[in-house]
Amino acid sequence: MVGHASNAVLELRGVCQAFPKPSGAPLVVLESIDIALRDGEILGLLGRSGSGKSTVLRIASGLLAPTSGQVLYRGAPLTGPAAGLAMVFQTFALFPWLTVVDNVELGLAALGLGREETRRRALAAIELIGLDGFQSAYPRELSGGMRQRVGFARALVTAPTVLLMDEPFSELDVLTAETLRTDFLDLWVARQLSTKAVILVTHNIEEAVLMCDRILVLSSHPGRVAAEIAVPLPQPRNRLDPEFHRIVDEIYSVLTARVTDTAGARGRAHAGVGQPLPAVPLSRIVGLVETVAGRPYDGQAELADLDGPVALERGGLLAVAEALHLLEFAELKGGAIRLTAAGRVFAQAGPEARKQLFQEHLLRFVPLAAHICRVLEERPGHRAPRVRFESELEDRLPRASAERTLQTVTGWGRYAELFGYDDKTRTFLASREASDVHARG
Repeated sequence: MVGHASNAVLELRGVCQAFPKPSGAPLVVLESIDIALRDGEILGLLGRSGSGKSTVLRIASGLLAPTSGQVLYRGAPLTGPAAGLAMVFQTFALFPWLTVVDNVELGLAALGLGREETRRRALAAIELIGLDGFQSAYPRELSGGMRQRVGFARALVTAPTVLLMDEPFSELDVLTAETLRTDFLDLWVARQLSTKAVILVTHNIEEAVLMCDRILVLSSHPGRVAAEIAVPLPQPRNRLDPEFHRIVDEIYSVLTARVTDTAGARGRAHAGVGQPLPAVPLSRIVGLVETVAGRPYDGQAELADLDGPVALERGGLLAVAEALHLLEFAELKGGAIRLTAAGRVFAQAGPEARKQLFQEHLLRFVPLAAHICRVLEERPGHRAPRVRFESELEDRLPRASAERTLQTVTGWGRYAELFGYDDKTRTFLASREASDVHARG
C-alpha cells in the first residue's frame, strides 16, 4: 500500500506541488502524492527525468513546503528541517578549504555540541564509512568515491532516523559506485547504522532492485505514483537470480508503458513545443541503434538484456530508448525495444544519409525543432536569443525540464544541421547563417 501505514516513520499525504510559470500561472509538478516510509525499509523512487523525484525528496526533508497536502514525521506535522532527517546529495557538496573531519563536523553544527563531543562523533562516522586515516585530507586529495563517502559520513554523523538519498552514486564510475553501494548495504544489513528507514531516489533500475525493499514508480508532468513494486529478495542480492531479472523486467515494462502512454497523451493534447525531451546525446542514440540492429538482437531486444552490452551509463538506457521512440526510430512495448523500418535504415546508413534521415525525423516528430526553424526563418537576420525559447518552454514545463529539453534539441538540431547555436552570445542561428559564421571564423 502506497498510502498511510501504522508503522510509518515518514508520510506524505495528498501532497501537491506547483511553481509559478513566467506568466504567473501555476505549473503543477506533483499531484496527489501519498507515500508511507515504513520502519526498517529502504524505499526507492524511480521515474524518468521530470517526474519530480527530487522534489518529493525536498518536501520529505522539510526543505520545501508543499503547495497542498501534509508531511508527517513520526506522526507529527513536518514544518521544516527536523532533527532525525539527513540528506545525501548527488554531488559531493564539500567545502574544498575544509579537511575531511571539518566537513563531517559541519553535520553537527546545529546541535550545539561541545568541541570534544563533536570531534568524537565525526571521527566515529569517518571510521564507520571507511575513511579512517584520511581525517586531515582535503577534498582535492580524494577520489570521487572517497569524496562521496565524506558526504555519507556528514549525513550519518547526526545519527539520523531517516536518511534521504538523492542519486548518491550517479556521479561515480561503475566500479566505485558498486563498492560504495555494497559497503552501505553491509552496514544497513548488519544494523550498524542508527538509521531506521531510507528513501533512495535513483534513475538506475538495477540499483533500485539491488538496494530497495519497495519501489515506487513516478509518472511525469505532473508527477504521480504510478506503480508500487515489492522486492522480496534477501540481501545480498544476485543480479543473476531469475527473480531479480524478473523484477527488473517488470519495472522496465511499467516505465516503457508510461513512455508510450505519455507520448500518446501528448499527441492527443497537441503538446507541441512543450514536449519534454530526454537529455540524450547523439552518440548514445547511435550506439543503441547499432547494438539493437546487430547480433544477437537483429532489431529487437529486451531492455533488461541491454544494460551490459550497451556502452551507456547504467540507468541511462531508458532515456536513450525513449529518445528513439520519440523520433520513431524504435517502438517500446512490454519492456522491449524494436527498431522501426527507419531505425533499421539508420543503422545501416553512412554518415551523410544518417544525418539526412535524422533531420527528417527531427522536423516531423519533435515540434520544438520545427518551431525553432520557423522562428529563425521569420526573424530579421535569421537569429534568435536562447531566452526567446526558454521563456516559452518554462510556461509549459518545470524549469529543469525546460532547460534539459532545450539543451537536447540544440544538440540534435546542430547535428542535423537544422540550425546553429553560438554559446558565447547564447543565440540560435539559421543553418545558412551558422555556416557563414563558421566560414568567417
